[in-house]
Amino acid sequence: MDFNYFFINFASESKIYTYPSDMNYTIIDFLSLLGAVCLFLYGMKVMSEGLQKVAGDRLRNILGIMTKNRVMGVITGILITALIQSSSASTVMVVSFVNAGLMSLAQSMAVIFGANVGTTVTTWIISAFSFEVNISDYSILLLAIGVPMLFMKKSTYKSLGEFIIGFVFLFMGLDLISQYVPDLKSNPEMLQFLSKYTSPGYGSVLIFFVVGIILTMVVQSSAATFAITLIMCSQGWISFTLGCAIILGGNIGTTITPILAALSGNLAAKRTAMGHVLFNVLGSIIVLCIFHPFMNLVADISYWCCGINPLDIDAAMDAKMGDSTLLDPAGGLTSKAQAAVAFGLAMFPTVFNACNLLIMIWFTKQYVQIVCWIMPAKHKDEEEEFSLKYINHGLLQASELNITQAQKEIEVYGERVGRMLGMAEEIVHLKSDDSKYSEVYSRLEKYEDISDKMEIEIGNYLNRVSEGRLSPNGKMRIAGMLRVISEIESIADCCFNVAKTTQRKLQNNVKFPETIDKEVDHMFSLVDKAMENMLAILKEMESPDESKIIKAYNIEREINNYRNQLRDTNIANINDHQYDFQDGIFFMDLIGEAEKMGDLVINVVEGVKHQFREETV
Repeated sequence: MDFNYFFINFASESKIYTYPSDMNYTIIDFLSLLGAVCLFLYGMKVMSEGLQKVAGDRLRNILGIMTKNRVMGVITGILITALIQSSSASTVMVVSFVNAGLMSLAQSMAVIFGANVGTTVTTWIISAFSFEVNISDYSILLLAIGVPMLFMKKSTYKSLGEFIIGFVFLFMGLDLISQYVPDLKSNPEMLQFLSKYTSPGYGSVLIFFVVGIILTMVVQSSAATFAITLIMCSQGWISFTLGCAIILGGNIGTTITPILAALSGNLAAKRTAMGHVLFNVLGSIIVLCIFHPFMNLVADISYWCCGINPLDIDAAMDAKMGDSTLLDPAGGLTSKAQAAVAFGLAMFPTVFNACNLLIMIWFTKQYVQIVCWIMPAKHKDEEEEFSLKYINHGLLQASELNITQAQKEIEVYGERVGRMLGMAEEIVHLKSDDSKYSEVYSRLEKYEDISDKMEIEIGNYLNRVSEGRLSPNGKMRIAGMLRVISEIESIADCCFNVAKTTQRKLQNNVKFPETIDKEVDHMFSLVDKAMENMLAILKEMESPDESKIIKAYNIEREINNYRNQLRDTNIANINDHQYDFQDGIFFMDLIGEAEKMGDLVINVVEGVKHQFREETV
C-alpha cells in the first residue's frame, strides 16, 4: 500500500476517511487491522479491570444479597455488566457461581437476562464518543492525567488511572480500526464473497448475520464486533440494515465464552451456559423472522430521538443521491448521518435485548424447566454433586469477583473437615474387631486424601486469581485465604492422626478405663464447639460477627486449660496406679491432637479476622 495516496480527512467536521479507488489492501493492512482490534480489546480489558478494582467489594455485596426475586436478579445483571463493561465476563462469573453453589439456576437465568441489557451500555459509550467527541484528539491529555495516577499511594486513584488509560486505548484502537477496516467498494477483489451480497434483500441479512456470529466467536467480544460494524456503516461501506444483522449475529457469538467456561463445570454450570445460549438464540431467531418490521421500529425510534431515519440513509446511498444533510458532495455520509447511524446501531441491541427481557422474564420457571429437560441429570446424585474442576480448567475473568467463589470453596472445605472431626470422635471408641472400625478408618483416610487435593486445587486457583489485576484489599484477601486453607488442611491431618493413634492403641491391646473415656469425650466436645463456631465464621467471612470471634478465643482458652488440667492429673493417676503408664501415653497423645486442633481452629479465625474484615483505616 502506498501511503502517499492514503488520505484521511481528519480535520473536517465529517471525519470521513477517504481512500483512492485504486488502493490495494495488503497483508500489512490486514495485520494492522488485527493489531488495532487487539489494542481495542486490551483497552476494554484494562478499563474493565480498573472498574473492578474500584467497585469489587460493592459487586461482591450485590451478589451477596442476591434473592430469589427475579426482578432483583435482572437488576443485578444489568448493574454488574454495566460496571465491568463485559457481558462475557459477567456471564462467565455467573456460570462459575452456579458451579460453586452461590446461586441457583433460576437466579442465574435472571442475572443473565439482565446482563444482556447491561452490555448495551458499552455500545452506547462507543457510539456516543465515536462521532460526537473524538477521544483521540484528547488521548495525550487523558494519558497525562491517567498515568501519574498509577504512581499514587491510594489504590483507588491507581484503579481510576487504569480505567482512564484503558478508556484511551479503547478509542485509539477504534480509530485505528477505522483506518484499516477494508472498504468493500474499493476492494471488491478481496471481499468479493461479501460485497456481492450487500444488495438489499433477506438473503444478505442472513449472510451478514452469520458473519456477525463468526466474527464475535473469534474475537470473543460483542463490543469489538460493534466497533468494526460501526466503522463500516459510518463510512457507507455496508448499509445500516446489514450492520444490524452483524450485531444480531454477534449476540449469539458472544455465548461462546460462557460455553467454554462451563465445559469443565458441573451439571448446574452447563445448564446455566445452555440457558444463556437459548436466551440469545431464541431472541435472535424471533427478530430474524420479523427483521424488516423490527428494523422499521428501531429506525422510527432513532428518528424520534435524533431527527434522522437511518433507513433513509440506506435509500440515499443506494440511489447515490439524497438530502445534503445525509450525503456530502463526494457521496459519503455527513457527520450528522454518521451520528444517526451510530445512534441507530446502538439502539438496535438495546431495543432487541429489552424486548427479549420483557418477554422472557415472565417465563423464568418454564425456561429453567426447558433447560433441565434439554440437559437431564444422568443419575440422581448428580443434581447435588459439587465440583472443583472449574478451579483448574475454567476461564478466569473478573479476578476481583473470583474471590467470592474462593470464599465459598473454603466454606465447603471447612464443612468437609468438620465431618472428619465427627469420624475421629467415633473411631476412638471402636474396637479393632468391630466391622465399623475398618469402615470409619478407611473413610478418614479417604477424606484426608481429598483434603490434601482440595488444598492444592483451591491454592492453585487463588494463585491464578492473584495473577490478575487486583486491588490491594483483594491481594490481602488472597493471602488470608491461602493461610486459612493451610490451617484447615492441618486440622484434617490431626483428625487422621487420631485414627492412627487409635490404631496403635489397639495394636498394643490398650483399653482405657471409663474415666479416661469420659475425659476424652469432654475434650472433643470442646473441639466440636470450636469447630462449629469456626464454620459459622467462614460463612460470614467478609464481615464476621465480633461475638463469634470472642467466643472462639474463649473456647480455645477453655481447651488449653482443660489440657493442662488433664496433663497434671494424668501423672498423678499413673503414680496412684489407676492405669498403666502406656495407657497414659496414648491418652495424652489423643488429648494433644485435640488441643492442637483447637489451636488450628483459632488460627483460621485469626486469618479471617485480620484478612477479611472491612478496613477501618
